[in-house]
Amino acid sequence: MRVLLAGSTGAIGRPLIGALRAAGHHVTALIRSPGSAESVRELGAAPLVADVMQRSSLLRAVDGVMADAVIHEATALRGAAPRLRADDPTNALRRAGTEHLLDASRVVGARRFVTQSMTGGYGYRNHGMRPLVEDAGFGRPHGGYADSIIAGCQSTERQVFEAHGIDGIALRYGLFYGPRAFSDLFATMMRKRTPVIPFGGGGTNSWIHVDDAATATVAALERGVDGQAYNIVDDVPIDWNSFADAVAVAHDTPRAVAIPRWLLRLSAPYLAALMVDTSMRVSNTKARHELRWAPVFASVPDGLAVSGDRADLRR
Repeated sequence: MRVLLAGSTGAIGRPLIGALRAAGHHVTALIRSPGSAESVRELGAAPLVADVMQRSSLLRAVDGVMADAVIHEATALRGAAPRLRADDPTNALRRAGTEHLLDASRVVGARRFVTQSMTGGYGYRNHGMRPLVEDAGFGRPHGGYADSIIAGCQSTERQVFEAHGIDGIALRYGLFYGPRAFSDLFATMMRKRTPVIPFGGGGTNSWIHVDDAATATVAALERGVDGQAYNIVDDVPIDWNSFADAVAVAHDTPRAVAIPRWLLRLSAPYLAALMVDTSMRVSNTKARHELRWAPVFASVPDGLAVSGDRADLRR
């Protein structure tokens, strides 16, 4: 297919270009800065400078481009503030950004649209021991600090599912780890002895290596069903203590320093909502069956045994 990719320079965007090219697809990569053009070309994609949040200029940029599908992986997580803002840029990309990219889809003639959602849309609370499947309640704010994130995930999913004449598919990714993702950030902070985990270890979450997220996205592009969401997670949910221990082993850092929960809530309330309030175990059974996909890395320690070495080579 001819694929128009938004979010091509992020943690998942870079391995996704490689996975798309390996599967035989042609990729046009939307980039905000001309300075990213060469790195995108080196990955095998054709760069196209445009800002997803600027609708009119985006539509001008894609005029004359032909694509069979659009993939929305655009976020603004790098350098995100510890407190959620009313104008949170990633939420804006899920709301207005999705709308603009759907408009661009019609300009380029795309009939498929794959959007990035996340398992946080199930709610930042303790979900118990039962694995969450796709028909569990999703996109339902519950009065918590991160309600705006939940609403953003619901918005991007609703828009693509309701898009007339376009097959819409949503991928509910677990927390990303691997190169340029959460584990690299943790490793950097742990080397500096910066407190990174709450006392007691925090809740349990489901994760996904960025390389596995990329192959799942290609599988969804090729085999995903219109109007369906898929959980994209590995097989072994872990708590934050276990995650930090795996990072320390893979990146050869000191063990994680803990921060009191009250102080985490005061200094970084979103991280407190994610690390303290949230506990969820998410099932990937539907993606395995319908997308015929399975993670190469069954757990975070498995994935970090590879990506930790890569990260050290990049330094």
